[in-house]
Amino acid sequence: MSKSTEIVRVLAEELQSVPPGTRVASEADVGQRFGVGRAAARAALGELERRMLVSRIQGVGTFTRRRVDYLVAPGKAPSWSRTIREAGATPRTVVLACDEVPLPSGVAAELGTGPGEPGFRLVRRSFIDDMPAAWGVEWLTVALVPELPTALRHEESLDAILRAVARVRPERAWTRSSMESAPDDASAGLGCRPGDPAWLIVSLARDGADGRPVLFTERWVRSDAVRVIVELGAHGTTAARGATPGGPVSSRPT
Repeated sequence: MSKSTEIVRVLAEELQSVPPGTRVASEADVGQRFGVGRAAARAALGELERRMLVSRIQGVGTFTRRRVDYLVAPGKAPSWSRTIREAGATPRTVVLACDEVPLPSGVAAELGTGPGEPGFRLVRRSFIDDMPAAWGVEWLTVALVPELPTALRHEESLDAILRAVARVRPERAWTRSSMESAPDDASAGLGCRPGDPAWLIVSLARDGADGRPVLFTERWVRSDAVRVIVELGAHGTTAARGATPGGPVSSRPT
């Protein structure tokens, strides 16, 4: 057994009893503890990261991480906070921007309105157990929730705002998920390196009462933060659990 392999075995066993969000020893600390050079210590920590036992947050450090199940199912509310809370973790979301802009033609088509219609472009960064986990852009018409910027100062859950203010019942109309290389803006929000693999989850939410489209979302999610679980069919038949990286998973009607 190589020295690096032995280091990984010892650290992996120790990490099983460490709470999520605990800072992991640095390369220098690992090297000093096990009497190895920087290269061997770096390789050991890299293997722990590859196994998704730890997460490296750019500019901050390396921490223990637990992955949670992110359930995508027809009729389920497309709420980040509710989904993460139901998975047994603690969600938190920060609004980075909420701008009123003309809706791009593609987004307008998804929302069932004309291009150039006044809309909100909402950019948010989300956390699981205070660890960066998701970054995304959400679109909705201004007519649906004219007071959205004000509402977001008092309530971080967009799902809750849509239910209370717009009087709609958001549920997933369709969802497309795939493992992609994170672009620069997404990687900055996720705290990962540009090009690192991340889930790209694109979805449209409709009103459960009348079926009209209400929210279009493009969200990037760290693969070491969640396992994407997609359930298809009226009775929740499981179509994919922890889908293979690189393979798209779609529940969009054709």
